[in-house]
Amino acid sequence: MRAVVQRTNGAVITINDAETREVGPGLVVFVCAMQGDTEAQADFLAQKICELRIFKDDNGKMNRSLNDVGGDILIVSNITLSADMKHGRRPDFGHSAPPIDAKRLYEYFVEQVRKQPVHAVCTGEFGAHMHVNVQNDGPVNIVFDTEKIGK
Repeated sequence: MRAVVQRTNGAVITINDAETREVGPGLVVFVCAMQGDTEAQADFLAQKICELRIFKDDNGKMNRSLNDVGGDILIVSNITLSADMKHGRRPDFGHSAPPIDAKRLYEYFVEQVRKQPVHAVCTGEFGAHMHVNVQNDGPVNIVFDTEKIGK
């Protein structure tokens, strides 16, 4: 699985130009299931992200996790993270998981995050058109690829 994690002061997501959802301080996670991914990658990624020490402690050092601060998390499915740009100028998304597997793994990932001691878990909608307004804090952006990590 691939993910981009952003530390935020808050975020708002609008789904299909209709429903709006909002989170406070915490993380926004854009996530994509890749071909061959299983629940093992989702389990690893959910725990790693929630325990990622990117929030400041009393000394101003990034030493606290989302679990430590009890922050919110917005999770957004994002197939474009699978983009392969080796050839030409048009992204190739052929390495992403098939839609039925991608949706299942996205939902499984969300459920694993819900088991963590975070304040609130909010999601986008798989396959929907979404507008995401993120107030990035720092900015702090971390990229995960379970294949490169070896998980």
